[in-house]
Amino acid sequence: MDEIYITTAIPYVNGKPHLGHAIDYLFADVLRRYMILTGKKVRLQVGTDEHGSKIYKTAQAQGLATQEFVDQNAKKFADFIHSLGVEYTDFIRTTDPDHERRTQEIWRRLSDYIYKANYEGWYCEGCEGFVSEKEYAENHGNCPDHKKPYTRLSEENYYLRISAFKERIRAAIEADELKITPAFRKKEFLNLLADMPDVSISRPKEQVAWGTTVPGDDSQVMYVWIDALSNYITVLGYPDNDISDYWPAHTQIVGKDILRFHAGLWPAILLGLGLPLPKNLLAHGFITVNGEKMSKSVGNVVDPNEILTKHGLMAFRYYFLRHASSTDDSDFSWEKYEAAYNELANDLGNLVQRLATLCKRQSLGQIDVRPVLFHDFDSSMKKYDFSGAFDQIWAVIQSLNKRIDEKKPWALAKTNPVAATEELKYLAGTLLGLCPQLSIFLPDTASAIMGIFSAPSIEAPETPLFPKN
Repeated sequence: MDEIYITTAIPYVNGKPHLGHAIDYLFADVLRRYMILTGKKVRLQVGTDEHGSKIYKTAQAQGLATQEFVDQNAKKFADFIHSLGVEYTDFIRTTDPDHERRTQEIWRRLSDYIYKANYEGWYCEGCEGFVSEKEYAENHGNCPDHKKPYTRLSEENYYLRISAFKERIRAAIEADELKITPAFRKKEFLNLLADMPDVSISRPKEQVAWGTTVPGDDSQVMYVWIDALSNYITVLGYPDNDISDYWPAHTQIVGKDILRFHAGLWPAILLGLGLPLPKNLLAHGFITVNGEKMSKSVGNVVDPNEILTKHGLMAFRYYFLRHASSTDDSDFSWEKYEAAYNELANDLGNLVQRLATLCKRQSLGQIDVRPVLFHDFDSSMKKYDFSGAFDQIWAVIQSLNKRIDEKKPWALAKTNPVAATEELKYLAGTLLGLCPQLSIFLPDTASAIMGIFSAPSIEAPETPLFPKN
């Protein structure tokens, strides 16, 4: 059995989970379920990034000890992931003692590529990142993501010599040995790579009090990116254990805003450690609201928990897995969400209700499964076109609705009950045959359908799977 490792970007715990986090987790969960369906053994990593000045300052502002603050927020993220129906194998926190110890050993192993130098330049506290003079000028002195001016810093830090690995990174990406999806993100990053400077990997402890101490230098703490990125291998046990069963990762899922760190800094760390690069990087887009980027200042932030409460988890998964792109920005509005829910209720909920009612009238039970053959489902999944794969499932569901309307098994039962029974067996068997693929996207719904039509005596559910408004 092939072992597969899938990772998600670990979020800062200085705020609440948002829709961008939900997309990370849903895409990872869908890929995990698909891989298991194809016979793979899968590890899925999730976790929380708990070091850095933002977290320390937020904890202080709330009057909490920093560890207490991160403990509370790590639980919020764990609960949120569970609420999405995501099943993971590994949850890592960067404040875990094992992670801190392992990252210090990773630092030691990278020592040949680490040097100390004075830095004077621009920094964004929101991104916890340094920016070049070119980026500063292009963005007119303000971070486009956080809508705040960059800060001028002058301090002595440790640097990772990215320049030692640039050509190897470029060659790996150009050859798709490290494949970036979508392809246009690959082109964007390769354009950035040429000007990518050596990266600061520490901050003075007097500036950032909350972090893992740099080995051999108590005056510095590890900068958040080397600490955070290493989680992908420390959670597997590196460097204490052999991780070759699961590393290199099959797919690492990240937002487009942090692709540069995962395609540039992360490969440099791995090459410096003598480890292979991940096979795939999926860089997804943002979720906009009514065509605008979500922003607290604009007041258009939508809480994913509010969406979950509206029509339940399966409706949430349906919208963001069928109507959101895995590669481009996608838009959310309550009007679109209601339209999608009605689609779900009319196409699938109504199909199950009608079909179960007709089967009961014919005293049918325990329908035989009719496997559904797709031409492009596997191809879509392998290209991370999750909505395209879901569309193929939906096309079969719509064809079953059309067939019921055309064949009219309720009328056929009056003149030819044997033919009506065979027709219902075909319809229900095909719906059952869809359940393995449907379970990738809507696991609870697929389970309910299997329960209804595999029962010794078929009964229509008292409450439709998706009650109409």
